[in-house]
Amino acid sequence: MTTSSALPTAASVPDDPTAVVNAGPVTSKERIASIDVMRGVALLGILAMNIQDFSMIGAAYLNPTTYGDLHGWNYDVWYLSFMFADLKFMSIFSMLFGAGILLMTSRVEAKGRRSGPIHYRRMGWLALFGCLHGYLLWPGDILFTYALGGAVAFLARQWKPRRLIVTGLLFTAVSTVLFVGSYASFPYWPKKTAQEIREQLWAPSQAAVQKELATYRAGWLTEEEDRVVQNIGMQLQGNVMLAFWRAYGLMLVGMGLFKLEVFSAKLPARMYYGFMALGLLAGLPIIAFGMHQEFAHHWDLRQCFFLDFQYNYWASLLVCLFWIGLVMLICQKGWLPGVRRRLAAVGRMAFSNYILDTVLCTFLFYGWGLGLFGKISRVGQFEIVLAIWALQLIISPLWLARFQFGPLEWVWRSLTYWKPQPMRRTAS
Repeated sequence: MTTSSALPTAASVPDDPTAVVNAGPVTSKERIASIDVMRGVALLGILAMNIQDFSMIGAAYLNPTTYGDLHGWNYDVWYLSFMFADLKFMSIFSMLFGAGILLMTSRVEAKGRRSGPIHYRRMGWLALFGCLHGYLLWPGDILFTYALGGAVAFLARQWKPRRLIVTGLLFTAVSTVLFVGSYASFPYWPKKTAQEIREQLWAPSQAAVQKELATYRAGWLTEEEDRVVQNIGMQLQGNVMLAFWRAYGLMLVGMGLFKLEVFSAKLPARMYYGFMALGLLAGLPIIAFGMHQEFAHHWDLRQCFFLDFQYNYWASLLVCLFWIGLVMLICQKGWLPGVRRRLAAVGRMAFSNYILDTVLCTFLFYGWGLGLFGKISRVGQFEIVLAIWALQLIISPLWLARFQFGPLEWVWRSLTYWKPQPMRRTAS
């Protein structure tokens, strides 16, 4: 982010949170700093939840009682991550993705060029990256879903903020309709279908647990057989029931918030304090109540997966406001400049850091690496998260001190614009 090897200075990550950029491919000086910081926070926060899917059987992410100790500190780690991270940071990331569509298209159009061809090349390459990521490394990929959502969200770029936000929330609600409908119809499903869902997603038998443990403690080829099946399910059923509707809907919401200058840290401070209060005083109690309901219903598949899940599904958006308000206030007030610059560097390299998360975690937990799958407690998982956060907060500024983009960002941009983009930082 600078021409030296030291931590980036204000020349590369502006202290002004509203610093705006010029048209064209985004260079190191063409940033809105507060968005980079927010993206960095979201990227780090996503790992706090994804670590469970990397390290334990898949059902444990949705139903924590199915695997691993859930007492004492292990319960506390799960509780706090569920309250403050689950769905929250991925939702913020979706909003920022929508804001990024507006940033990119406005720069291209300001140069008198058509933004459509560039945008759809960008989404096409992202879909390919998502397939490679999901089929070769980890079936929890979200890039493919973002490519689908981004392809459609582009069509709404001229809408006014109110229309974007309302329409986005309506599309987000599609998943709720599908889940509530599934709750109502579940008693009439074929018993075999219901049992398969219970076995695969919610409460696997001991034999199924042992099979999954053995699969992901084996070599890459053995894992690949299951990974392909899981990723196909994610790209088809996962998108139809949940992922696409929420990602696309929140992209529209993010576009609306961007047009209202929420992410530029330009709103009055009282607005951001209000966001924080809404998240803490309304969002967290609703999520806590939903969690209480899940335990009260003994983590029953029909009740908890299809119905009680909705408390967090919607209240997580209020907690998103808490995080957005907090980060925008920090940027607006100029607090923690060193931390902000490191977070901005992580955010500028979000694509590379997201894939780095996968590489590091699959190496730690899968059989092609250390094979610790299913062996690390939730406390141990969080310690690994802290270590990866520290690594990314250190290496991201160091990389950007020498290069304009993260390595995968450079590949993506070069493919999008059909020519290699300038990579090395030049003295200004």
